[in-house]
Amino acid sequence: MQPIQELDPSRRSPETQNFEAALKGRIVGQQEALAAVVDAYQVFRAGLNPTGRPVANLLFLGPTGSGKTRIVEVAAQTLFGDPRAFIKVDCAEFQHSHEIAKLVGSPPGYLGHRETHPLITQEELAKYHTEELKLSFVLFDEIEKASDALWQLLLGILDKATLTLGDNRRVDLSQCVIFMTSNLGGAEISEMMTGKMGFVQPTEKEERMDQKINRTATQSAKKKFSPEFMNRIDKVVVFHPLRRDQLEQVLDIELDMVQQRVLETARSQFVFHIETDAREFLLGEGTDIKYGARHLKRAIEKYLVYPLANLLATGQIQFGDVLTVNNDPGNQRLRFFRESGGALVPAGGPALGAFAQVAQAPGGRAVNATATPNPADAKSRPAEQRPVAMPAPAAAPRASDQKTRRGSL
Repeated sequence: MQPIQELDPSRRSPETQNFEAALKGRIVGQQEALAAVVDAYQVFRAGLNPTGRPVANLLFLGPTGSGKTRIVEVAAQTLFGDPRAFIKVDCAEFQHSHEIAKLVGSPPGYLGHRETHPLITQEELAKYHTEELKLSFVLFDEIEKASDALWQLLLGILDKATLTLGDNRRVDLSQCVIFMTSNLGGAEISEMMTGKMGFVQPTEKEERMDQKINRTATQSAKKKFSPEFMNRIDKVVVFHPLRRDQLEQVLDIELDMVQQRVLETARSQFVFHIETDAREFLLGEGTDIKYGARHLKRAIEKYLVYPLANLLATGQIQFGDVLTVNNDPGNQRLRFFRESGGALVPAGGPALGAFAQVAQAPGGRAVNATATPNPADAKSRPAEQRPVAMPAPAAAPRASDQKTRRGSL
């Protein structure tokens, strides 16, 4: 008689583990949303997705800038190699019933039948399929803005995984994950969180606040959407505003993405190092409870990317330079110091100089940028190595001109 063996249902396949690790590396917080996406992927990989229904119907609620659309983009990037490898339906474009023709196409005999191409077709769904993975993502963004006609279409999509186009072709969505996002309850959540950010360790009070946020967003959705609509959703996920420590992680991710842009698309590749005071400056300018992580991205573009573009365009940065970036507190800007050469190793060639601590890793990312100049020694350097202070462009909006903010995002 064979011994009875207890199984471990919490184990995931290697493919799913890699997928989950990639999501966690690019998405900060929002563990419930990550788990929902990973669970749907694991069910599909195991072949246990329901017959005649989408793989999963997920509704993401929460304030703007909390990562609702971002998680879909990262999942698409991870699985298909392109952050735009999904069909996005901007529901703000379908606020009137007649605009539904832009989604399914006009019926034969109607004006514009041949000119109006449906947005969701079988060909578009299969565009990024591979032999190993025949999965598609469809995102209905800001679903609360859609007309009743679109909601009626969604009832059929969410329940039967079918969509009938204007020319009577049927689209099968049984191999799709349906994402829906909404900002319902976002204003109330922002008001609740004002002045309550910046704590370091989770507390009992914070847990009660999370429960209140979940309840507020869910109640707002139930007031807006019909019971038959809510009953077809597999998982309602509430995205929470990002705390100070989470914004610091977002800053690291965004700065890493800027470095990748420099290495992949800039005129001259170089490496930059952000000092602690510069990080604090970017966090301070990019923290706004109402706008979430998007406000931090705008601050990085205004105070870091725009000045770097000026430095590149004027030839003040050369290939292989190491830049140190610190704060200039008296002038509300960042300062840039250059150390010439040696930061990068040309493909198939030797290092350019003494600062060869940085090599190109797979994917074009810079690693081990430890050699950075000391700004205090700037005056003793030759003219080409003296500090260059670039003010932010006047045309860019000042973050300090926004409404008064309290605490951290």
